[in-house]
Amino acid sequence: MPFFAFSVVVGMGISWQFGMMAVFVEGIIFLVCTLVPVREKIFNAIPLPLKTAIGVGIGFFIVFIGFQGGRIIVDGSCLTTLVAFRNAWPTDGICATLALIGLLVTVVLFHKRVKGAILIGILFITIAIKKGWEPLLLIPIGFGMIIGNIPMFPGLNIGVYEDGSVLNTLYQGVKQGWYPPLIFLGIGAMTDFSALISQPRLLLIGAAAQTGIFGAYLLALLLGFDPNQAGAIGIIGGADGPTAIFLSSKLAPDLMGAIAVSAYSYMALVPVIQRPIMLALTTKKERLMRMPAPRQVSQREKIVFPIVGFLLTAFIVPSGLPLLGMLFFGNLLKESGVTRRLAETARGPLIDVVTTLIGLTVGASTQADKFLTGKSLKIFLLGLLSFVIATTVGVLFVKFWNLFLKGDRKINPLIGNAGVSAVPDSARVSEIVGREFDPDNHLLMHAMGPNVAGVIGSAVAAGILLGFLG
Repeated sequence: MPFFAFSVVVGMGISWQFGMMAVFVEGIIFLVCTLVPVREKIFNAIPLPLKTAIGVGIGFFIVFIGFQGGRIIVDGSCLTTLVAFRNAWPTDGICATLALIGLLVTVVLFHKRVKGAILIGILFITIAIKKGWEPLLLIPIGFGMIIGNIPMFPGLNIGVYEDGSVLNTLYQGVKQGWYPPLIFLGIGAMTDFSALISQPRLLLIGAAAQTGIFGAYLLALLLGFDPNQAGAIGIIGGADGPTAIFLSSKLAPDLMGAIAVSAYSYMALVPVIQRPIMLALTTKKERLMRMPAPRQVSQREKIVFPIVGFLLTAFIVPSGLPLLGMLFFGNLLKESGVTRRLAETARGPLIDVVTTLIGLTVGASTQADKFLTGKSLKIFLLGLLSFVIATTVGVLFVKFWNLFLKGDRKINPLIGNAGVSAVPDSARVSEIVGREFDPDNHLLMHAMGPNVAGVIGSAVAAGILLGFLG
């Protein structure tokens, strides 16, 4: 069909009606050849070397088309005239150079058997689908990145940075900080704080893990970022995507895309990042340590906790009120027992819609000219270091604390990583690693204590940074 459309109709000047008739006749001939064994006999009659040569010829034809598209081969007196790199460098030369670099990278990745080498641009979607790592976040972000990097003609008013476009209107929820509090409302409505209420001391582990935020802040200052940018980058260590978006929208809007993608990427890689650190910092004896079951928490305690928690955090960090207020309000909807419909809406349809919109618009905002910069690479490096620092400090803090505890009061250091507020992934890592060494040692119920404390801690840290830097 493309042959007739371009070569016959356009190239030879034949009418489109005649071309369509030729396609119809061709279909009838192909159908007849399929019903009778003529096609099979013709195929078997072709010598094997000729069959191989046909495949090679098709391959060379495709390569030739690719070289033409990459400007490695240009129009000239010969069919295969190579580009004159020196004379045509500002136009065809630079295009050909980039094409050759891309070809070399693809060949190396293919030789190393790296999956998805050619489709490396949609890596996020591949990770989300194939590995199941944070698919609710990475698929919208990955698809948004594809949307944001499609070449668009000026004046169409459809880009994320064009005022009045649909994408730009949806992006205001990220830019103005509307989406993160709504996500915190949903998180509060789906979170059970019983593990923290029954063992309040585990709050200290969540607080200790926030060291990653301030460690990354200092490192960002050393790398030349200004204080506002450093504060927005540091919050990546809280392992809380909505908090990272909220703070970066206030302190460093120009870096929000890179910060959000970094935060969500490392949240998806929590099992990969944390497990080696946990194993390196603990002994086999410590991994086998068992903790007594936490006490039962009454319904009254569950209702009082969000009210008291909100009052305490609001007085300490007033600037964190948008996030903490919605978090505790959502939890009160869940635990009150009389607002079930509101709680189900907050933790179901509402958070699903907002998560989709925040992922899609953040992804669309990462356009190549704004995203693929040296600063973005530094942000990804600092984000990784902040996760490492947070996990390391959390585990070491528990080991140090155990020096002063006796008997069954000791805490398994494997739950130290759960102070990172990637709920419930970091708590799940504690459970999985613990059961590798003792299948009957369930740490999830204990790890959820510092895990939900980390959610509160990251919001408090964001409030502190916003209060001092905003």
